[in-house]
Amino acid sequence: MSFLDLGTGDAVLFIQTGLGADELLPLASEPALAGRRRILQHRRGYTGRGPEVPGSIARDAADCVALLESLHLPAVDVVGYSYSAAVALELAAHAPGLVRTLTLVEPPPLITSHHDDFVAVCVDLMSLCAEHGPDAALDAFWDRTTTPEWWSALEHQVPDARLQMRRDAATFFDQDLPALLGWDFTAEDALRIGCPVLHVGAAESGPWWAEVRTTVLSWFPAATDVFVPGADHGLVVTHPAQVAAALATFWGAAAS
Repeated sequence: MSFLDLGTGDAVLFIQTGLGADELLPLASEPALAGRRRILQHRRGYTGRGPEVPGSIARDAADCVALLESLHLPAVDVVGYSYSAAVALELAAHAPGLVRTLTLVEPPPLITSHHDDFVAVCVDLMSLCAEHGPDAALDAFWDRTTTPEWWSALEHQVPDARLQMRRDAATFFDQDLPALLGWDFTAEDALRIGCPVLHVGAAESGPWWAEVRTTVLSWFPAATDVFVPGADHGLVVTHPAQVAAALATFWGAAAS
């Protein structure tokens, strides 16, 4: 398993989200986080290794455990975004001793009443990939989810981001999306998580992620809740300074 290891200090595990191997690098590079050891994991099937099917959120979480154990880290702050927020939840529920704090940045809408609509979008993309190949499915995904502003912000820190995603597209469609659709997490699972929790949401993400926020806060009534104005679901790329400030404040309060 490959990973980036930046800086020194209290360790933070940034779990790689879907598709973009280094999508969390702009956030991890923010000056507000410079006093931390930032570990940016590359999940299975990425950095050109090709998909490992069937995928599994539980397997992704087990890989996080293996990485932390290999680094001899007893407990870390964990950050998950979108796809990887599902992995972060799984990790915190099943290996709670390794998770000092848990930050969830807009987890997948599978945990809401929009479950079926979200599944339909994923199935459509998977079908497109099966019929026309990962490049066609990737183009459709980009058309639906990205903006010029998002690309500009990402490519400032990750100049080869498009090449990374093109290279790893099959992993996203053949490994990650089926893994996500096979994931089940409930309020009962959330009861296993006792560490401090931060939810970070974006004001312009729309009803799916608005209900995600409601669900997360119902699971964790004591959670810290941060809302980033003017941002959408791409907030870790377009508004990294605001997200980093929220993380730094949260970690400081948790340690006091």
